[in-house]
Amino acid sequence: MSASGDEAIRAAAERAETTAKRNIPQLEDLPIPGDTANLREGPNLNDACLALLPLVGVWRGEGEINYPTMDEPVRFAQQLTISHDGRPFLYHEARAWLLDKDGNVIRPAARETGWWRPQEDDTIELLLTHSSGILELFYGKPRNQSSWQLGTDAVVRSATAKEVTAAQRLYGIVANGDLGYVEERAMVGQPMTPHASALLHRVVG
Repeated sequence: MSASGDEAIRAAAERAETTAKRNIPQLEDLPIPGDTANLREGPNLNDACLALLPLVGVWRGEGEINYPTMDEPVRFAQQLTISHDGRPFLYHEARAWLLDKDGNVIRPAARETGWWRPQEDDTIELLLTHSSGILELFYGKPRNQSSWQLGTDAVVRSATAKEVTAAQRLYGIVANGDLGYVEERAMVGQPMTPHASALLHRVVG
C-alpha cells in the first residue's frame, strides 16, 4: 500500500475514535426504530442504498456562496445529516448559517430536507424541499464509488419564492475522507452558474 493510502487509513481511524460512538439523538418512546446516521448502529443499510453508503453520517464544515447578482462572495457554515431507517431510501437534512469575515455567526441561513431514492438501474432520485419555498426533483447517477452527480428534472416554486429554473449538484468524498460538494443554479434570469461549494467533515458515523 502507498504512503498516501496508509495515511488515509490512519486519518480514518483517528476520526473514528470520536465519530464512531456518536449518532443522532433518539426519542426513546417512539413506537418504531428511529433513523441512524451511524452504520455501526441501528438497522442494516438497505442493499438498494449501498451505492450511497459513504454519504451516511452527520457532516459539518464551511463553504462559500457566490453569484453574478451578489456584490461579493459570502461565507457560510453547514450541518448535513444523511440517515436511514433500513428502508431503500436515505433522509437528507441540511442547515446553514452565514458567517462574517472573522468566522462569527451572523444569522441562520438556508434549510432543506428531502430523500435520496436509489433505483434498480443505478439512477438516483433526490427530492429536496427548501425553506425558501422551492421544491426540486434531481436525477443522477454515481460517477464512481465515492462521487455522485445530479441535475434537476423539475423545479416548483411557491408564489413568494425567488425564480429558480434549474440546478446541478456534485457530491464527492475527497482523499482525506471529507465530503465536498459544488452546486450550480439557473435563477433570477441568470444561466446555469456556479453558486455554492463547501467542504464538510464527518462528526457522526
